[in-house]
Amino acid sequence: MRLTSLEIKGFKSFADKTTIHFNESITGIVGPNGCGKSNVVDSIRWVLGEQKTSQLRLEKMDNLIFNGTKKRKASGLAEVSLTFENTKNILATEFKTVTITRRLFRNGDSEYRLNDIPCRLKDISNLFMDTGISNDSYAIIELGMVDEILNDRDHSRRKLFEQASGISKYKKRKKETLNKLKGTEKDLERVEDLLFEIEGNLKALESQARKTKKFYKLKDEYKVLSVELAKQILTSYTERYKSLQTKEKGEGDALIEISAKLKEAEALLEKEKLKNLEKEKALSVIQKKLNELTGGVSSKENERNLLREQIKFETEKNENASQQLVESKQLIEVLKYRRVFGNLRTIVCNALIHSR
Repeated sequence: MRLTSLEIKGFKSFADKTTIHFNESITGIVGPNGCGKSNVVDSIRWVLGEQKTSQLRLEKMDNLIFNGTKKRKASGLAEVSLTFENTKNILATEFKTVTITRRLFRNGDSEYRLNDIPCRLKDISNLFMDTGISNDSYAIIELGMVDEILNDRDHSRRKLFEQASGISKYKKRKKETLNKLKGTEKDLERVEDLLFEIEGNLKALESQARKTKKFYKLKDEYKVLSVELAKQILTSYTERYKSLQTKEKGEGDALIEISAKLKEAEALLEKEKLKNLEKEKALSVIQKKLNELTGGVSSKENERNLLREQIKFETEKNENASQQLVESKQLIEVLKYRRVFGNLRTIVCNALIHSR
């Protein structure tokens, strides 16, 4: 089994899609400070299932995603893929090429894929368990790990030898088995508690069983009594039905007689309606004549009122003419008086002139 390629996209400083091919001539990755060497190691650890942000040199997992610069937008997800060559069938799968992928989206969702098929982290861990490859494996060594091995910090040498000798997988299995045993012990304790509770409830269940037997016995007696009661009720209903039939027949005859009388009364009512209709027609003719006469009277009254107004107008006109005549006569007398007075004035003036 051999690592063939590493594909990084949107992970930390790798904004663009970057693919590193591990040929037989490549033994390591070198470069100046800040070029991203440690980010390559972090990406490998991350895709293999690393969950601790401190091991990835982060405060929170969201910082894995490329956060953008002044000239570039932030990435929407971080994606890392590792491809292995499985020609010797070291991995327990039929595929000759195995690619594991991990994605983290900015909304917090994440997923693992095995040959582009969704899977769990546990599936990937089980696949690489016997290979010595994991997120804390010494198969991938960064600069800080060399100091840890030399100084034997946190028993790092022992971990290195255990991984190299293949003991770590057995320790992991032992740890899983012990956890399962602890879980089983807890389940057994729970079962004992349940048994204790069941024993305490047995007496109550026995009492309920006795009550249930008595209930079913009473239920059977109730069925028999219900049938007898139903028979008696049915007999009384039958007798009542017969009496109601007899009464219905008598009521039917009475209804026929009443219907005949009702038809006779309806016929008389129709005759009266016809007579009333003829009377209404005659009344309509008389009403029409009365309306015509009333209309003539109203017309004559209008003419009379009009003549009265004309007479009143002529009377007023004559009175005005008489008054004007009197006024004219008075005016004539005044004019005559003025004429006589004017002539007298002329004579006096002439006499005065002659006397001078």
